[in-house]
Amino acid sequence: MRIVIALGGNALLHRGERPDAAVQEANIDRVTTAIAALAQEHEIVITHGNGPQIGLLAVESAADPALSAPYPLHLLGAQTQGMIGSLLARTLHDALPGRRIAALVTHTLVRADDPAFDHPTKFVGQVYPYEVASTLARTRGWHIAADTTGWRRVVPSPAPERILETDTVHELLNSGTLVICAGGGGVPVTADQDTGALTGAEAVIDKDLTAALLAEDLKADFLLILTDVPCVYAGYGTPDQRPVLGATPAELRRGGFPDGSMGPKTEAAARFVEHTGGLAAIGSLDAAYEIVHGRSGTLVRPDLTVA
Repeated sequence: MRIVIALGGNALLHRGERPDAAVQEANIDRVTTAIAALAQEHEIVITHGNGPQIGLLAVESAADPALSAPYPLHLLGAQTQGMIGSLLARTLHDALPGRRIAALVTHTLVRADDPAFDHPTKFVGQVYPYEVASTLARTRGWHIAADTTGWRRVVPSPAPERILETDTVHELLNSGTLVICAGGGGVPVTADQDTGALTGAEAVIDKDLTAALLAEDLKADFLLILTDVPCVYAGYGTPDQRPVLGATPAELRRGGFPDGSMGPKTEAAARFVEHTGGLAAIGSLDAAYEIVHGRSGTLVRPDLTVA
């Protein structure tokens, strides 16, 4: 079975942890343990988020007196692909002796006229108290929005149209390679209508929506979205909270899940299942093997009543 795995950005840097390299290197072992068991039995493609990492790099870039201007988000996104890809490739190399593993810097085409560029919604970086966040917004020109426990920077998140290296990923898979790609949703680029020349975009693409597109293009059998909760919950954080263990795409969309957290994950799962007839699931990183085998998480299945 061909499985595309979408790792949450907090897989390497949990909420509230210091953003030290040593912390992320320690957390990578947990990720490797979760994925290695699946990789023994299936073809695996790994994507990953980069919200904490790109936020950290953006803060460092904005504060660097040697720079005349901060690095743009598309270049920072490429840096996070390299860093996280290297960590994953190294640890998977040790966990899967003899397996070919490749980390690929990946570009994702977006529309230059996507309305998302005028309405930033994608959370990046750490959580701040309102006073700190508002000062950063004023001094650095950031947009900020309330997150679950504080305030964070938000940036544009245009819809992914096409992953430019899909054919290369196909070839690597056909040679038996475990591929790490489309990190942080891919480096966002626009294409000139006349020449096709690529230009980096000041944005961060949602990694779950990119993962759904990638899984569809690769003709994957299963899209596995791993996060920090055991499954999708209806009424999350309320007295009426209840687990959703199975759903169709239509049932998920009726759930009204928030854009800043579970919303993109449920939409990505719904799109993949609708477009392919395959299966998707959302659940905890530590239960990855159990999720694929139907013993944990939220399973998203086709609506067989639809003609």
